[in-house]
Amino acid sequence: MQTTRICCGRKSNCLHKLLIVERYVAPVVTLLVALAALQVGGRNGLFIAVSCAVILVLLGFRLWWDLTGSQKEIQVLNAQLIQSQKLSALGELSAGVAHEINNPLAVITQEVELMEMLLPRARFEQQEDRNDFVECLTEIDRQVERCCRITRGMLDFARKREAVIQETDMNQLIDDMVRLVELEIRNKDIFIERRYAEPAPCVNTDPPLLRQVILNLLNNASQAMGGDGRIIITTCRTEDGGAELRFKDTGPGIAKEHLDKIFNPFFTTKEPGKGTGLGLSICMRIVNELGGTLAVESERGKGAEFIVCLPSLTQSED
Repeated sequence: MQTTRICCGRKSNCLHKLLIVERYVAPVVTLLVALAALQVGGRNGLFIAVSCAVILVLLGFRLWWDLTGSQKEIQVLNAQLIQSQKLSALGELSAGVAHEINNPLAVITQEVELMEMLLPRARFEQQEDRNDFVECLTEIDRQVERCCRITRGMLDFARKREAVIQETDMNQLIDDMVRLVELEIRNKDIFIERRYAEPAPCVNTDPPLLRQVILNLLNNASQAMGGDGRIIITTCRTEDGGAELRFKDTGPGIAKEHLDKIFNPFFTTKEPGKGTGLGLSICMRIVNELGGTLAVESERGKGAEFIVCLPSLTQSED
């Protein structure tokens, strides 16, 4: 990895020198040649001067194009920085809120358990009243568990842990998670198609963290399709020695207005009670911590495809 860094650094320096020559040296040289050609005069001199003028116009247009692209890139980077700062602040806030919520939830759980213990000694005028009371306790317990899942998601979103880097077979890692999901969807008409690269892409990354991402993406895909559909998983090795993982489903897709929001914490398009809106934001945080990128491509009615790109990390780079 150290050799790769040196090579990349040399290439970057060469490109930087070429840009300096193109932007600053070439226009000056071209202008001097044009002035010299005008002094020489004649048809050849005029032709050279006109050619130099055309070159100067093209160089000016190229410089304007580069500056416009740089400004757009700066705007994108600023937006990403602001979003990162928001997520960091929200993570700290979420951790505090989750801890505060967990305390009264623990008290409610204890009180429900106490009432369940006292229930056999309780007297009711009718059996129907007892049944209603038991149903109420069950519903309280269910809603408390739902709140606990939300607070656990908030804590997972806020929690940062050091990645443990090791060589990982991407095909094997994904297949382990696929088998888990296939057990859950065995009663549904959902087929998971594997399109693994051979030989398998092996990268240095954190397997437990990556498993969480893969499992979340697979669960989201199966839930989006409902009772039937197809999930297509594709793996390939990238030119820099990393890996690209693609998870495509044949579900309803994601509306265009939601594409830039789906990675935001607590944003969900699922029905109330069926999602916390933290899954994809946690996936994004994990992939970013591993030095990779997580993107989505989708059209309404044509399914969605999530693309995970991972570099091959070393312990020092982490």
